Amino acid sequence: MSKRMTPSMTALQCFEAAARHLSFTRAAEELHLTQSAVSKQVAQLEEMLCHPLFQRVRQRLYLSPAGSLYLEEVRKILNQVDISSRYILTYGGETEVLRIATQPTFGDRWLVPKLKDFAALHPTVHLDVRNELEPFDVLQAKADIAFFFGQGSWPGATCIELFREAVVPVCAPGFVTAGSDASSRHTLLQCTSRPEAWHAWFLEQGLHSQNSYHGPRFDTFYMCIRAAQSGYGVALVPKYLVAEELANGSLMIPWDYTMPSAGAHFIAHAEHAGDIPKVKAFLNWMVGYLAAHPDF
Repeated sequence: MSKRMTPSMTALQCFEAAARHLSFTRAAEELHLTQSAVSKQVAQLEEMLCHPLFQRVRQRLYLSPAGSLYLEEVRKILNQVDISSRYILTYGGETEVLRIATQPTFGDRWLVPKLKDFAALHPTVHLDVRNELEPFDVLQAKADIAFFFGQGSWPGATCIELFREAVVPVCAPGFVTAGSDASSRHTLLQCTSRPEAWHAWFLEQGLHSQNSYHGPRFDTFYMCIRAAQSGYGVALVPKYLVAEELANGSLMIPWDYTMPSAGAHFIAHAEHAGDIPKVKAFLNWMVGYLAAHPDF
C-alpha cells in the first residue's frame, strides 16, 4: 500500500497559524507551543510535501508559492473539522440527524412552516435543512432527502412526485395600468432557474413579446417576489408561493392567465436509503401530509 500523505492536525494548525501571522513566534503563542515545536511541525510538512512552504527575505517570513496554494486547502480542512465538531456537539446521544436539501424559496415558503409537525411526531430525529442553488446529488451523501423541481429523473435515486404547480404573473398594486395588455413593454423580472418561463407564458397564449427574455435576473423566486412587491416589475412565479401576498393585497395578478409548469415537485432519496427508519418516517409523513392537505 502506498504511503498516505496525511499530515497531523497539529502540523496543519501550526502551518495555518504561522501563515496567518507570518511568524512562528506568534503562532506558538496562539497555540500554546514553543517556537521550536511550531518550526519542527512546519519542517515536517515541507519534507512530506517536497516543497518549501515559507521563505525568508531580509529576516521577514513570507509564504512561498506552494505555501499560498496549500494554505487555501488547509483552511478549508480546518474549517470543515470545526464545523463537523460543532455539528456533533449540538445533538444528544439518542438523536438522529436527517439531512434535507431544498431549493431556497420552496424551503422558506412551503417546506419549513410544515416541519414542526414532523418534529412533534419524531422528536428524536433532528432536521438539518440546507438550501441548494446549484445542482446537487443526493447520491453523494450530502443529503438524505432532497426536494427538487423537474421531471423526476435522477439515476440511482427514488423520486416521488409531490405536486404540480402553475405560474402566474404578479406585481405591486398599481404597477400595471388597468387595461394594459401583457405584450406592452413592462419590466419582466426573470428567475435564473426558469429562463424560458416568460417566453413560454407568452407563446401559450399566442402572444409575442420582444422582451420576454429581457429584464432584471434573480437567482431565486423569493428575490423575484420581493422585487415585484417593491414595484420593480412583473414576476412570473408559482401561485402557491404567493398565496399570502395575493390574499393580503401586497401583490396582484395583472393578467389573468395561469400557466401549468412543465415539471413537478419531487422528493428524492438514494435507492438504497428507502428503508432507513428516519428516511422512511419522513417520506411517510410527507405523503400523509399531502393526502390530508391536497390544497395545502
